[in-house]
Amino acid sequence: MRRAALILAALPALAASPALARTTVDASAPQDVAVTLYRDPNRGTGQSMNRRNPRGFAMISETRMVTLPPGESTIRFEGVAEGMVAVTAIVTGLPGGTIEKNRNADLLSPAALVDGTLGNRVTVTRTNPATGKAVSEEAVIRTRADGGLVLQTGAGYEAVRCSGLPEKLTFDRVPTGLSAQPVFTIDTQEKSGGTYTVQLTYLAWGFDWQAHYVATLDEPGKSGDVGVRLMSWLTLLNDNAQSFTGAQLNVVAGRLEVRSNYQALSDPPDARPLRLTCYPIGHTWMGSPIAYPPPPPPPPPPAPMAVYDESDQAIIVTGSKLRRSEFAASSPVMVAVEENLGDLKLYRVPERVTVSAKGLKQVVFLDKDRVKGSLRYETTCDPWDYPEDEYSPASRVLATVNDKQHGLGVALPNGAITMFEPSEAGDLFVGEEQLRDYAAGQDVDIEVGDSSLVQVRCGIVGREQGSYEKGSQVSLRATLTNAADAPALVRLSLGASGAHKIVGLRDVRVKDGERIVELTVPANGTKTLRWTYRFDDE
Repeated sequence: MRRAALILAALPALAASPALARTTVDASAPQDVAVTLYRDPNRGTGQSMNRRNPRGFAMISETRMVTLPPGESTIRFEGVAEGMVAVTAIVTGLPGGTIEKNRNADLLSPAALVDGTLGNRVTVTRTNPATGKAVSEEAVIRTRADGGLVLQTGAGYEAVRCSGLPEKLTFDRVPTGLSAQPVFTIDTQEKSGGTYTVQLTYLAWGFDWQAHYVATLDEPGKSGDVGVRLMSWLTLLNDNAQSFTGAQLNVVAGRLEVRSNYQALSDPPDARPLRLTCYPIGHTWMGSPIAYPPPPPPPPPPAPMAVYDESDQAIIVTGSKLRRSEFAASSPVMVAVEENLGDLKLYRVPERVTVSAKGLKQVVFLDKDRVKGSLRYETTCDPWDYPEDEYSPASRVLATVNDKQHGLGVALPNGAITMFEPSEAGDLFVGEEQLRDYAAGQDVDIEVGDSSLVQVRCGIVGREQGSYEKGSQVSLRATLTNAADAPALVRLSLGASGAHKIVGLRDVRVKDGERIVELTVPANGTKTLRWTYRFDDE
């Protein structure tokens, strides 16, 4: 019996032994960070980013230092993105690996501060109505923050902010486990302890990016050839409340297949407000509490020290018109480098930048000074048009090939393109269009807007009622005029290729599923085409 009693007496001491306790340690602040941005996979061509609720995501990789004691430890990573998808987090560099990982649910807030100090002393400061002076005394918090807040003072139990006088609570410490920044924790075990370099990698919700191109055209030659200065900016959006300072920045172009709901999985931590209620004085019989507005939240943590970032010099903010010489002089020197990522394209920004919290960032990723292209005009005339009517403008198209021979040869992610053309007053804005994704080697056609100089009058000039059946035919005529001082290359679309023949036109070919013919309209001249559609099986 005595031996059993000794064993039982030893059990509580063994359970409380420090050797079995799990020590909590803080990892250092990130010593290195890389941010790779992915576009919103459901945002189509021509759609802008949703600045209030971006639906893209980022892969964030942080390098930190941690010193572990012998035994089991809980490592706290403070300052992770609030949109962190915790199930995707991986920690490498720990000799003992990961036993368990968790995401804290509470941020430092008025309500969390009160709940974490329940039963402990605070200082309450209020105005004495007789003297008008502020008087402080100690009090003990006796209720949680989900209703009226009750303090125990020397005078008894009192409800906060029910006297109608200014009151302030002062806390001498922050409760254990609360942080002003989101925290991710893991449990690990290391027999001997030591200092290690670890890498935390995770996906985070609430990011997006898009491209915007600026094309400045030279004066076109007589054959329609034109030189183009093409630049593109990456606009980066971070809706999280955390900044990533001095990050190695990458962006990934292409459409990913994403089946997980990252927004639901991110489950950002909750900063709960403190809501105080009191009964109106003199009307307690009504039983209807009045919700007083919560006190202001604690001030945000100080902003990180400003770091000189040459990428900031790449942003041009001006309301004035830039001439070509000024535009070239203000060109940034930082240009993203294209790399292959499977079937996707990755652009690596060569200099470190800061991805600011709740903000936009712009860096240039393309700067091509000698892109070779041509200007042509496009219009359509097919057997389903109405009879000849008034003249209508042809569309102007900037055409080039995305290869090195034409000064390009890089993947072009979709985005808006703003175009400028030379004039006596300098380069002037002429239009904006949407550019779809173009792979290297593809033909690139960019609409520049309708022409005021090249017009077309097109329509049916002969057709029997009930035609378009087998054996019938339809006659058309197109009259093109060119009021410019240089010849105009016109591409005339004759409709989709199908079960009909075109008679009366030469050099008809198929392009992107449509039959086209290209012709040159002389300067200040007119050209008329006539042809017939025969609806026969081919």
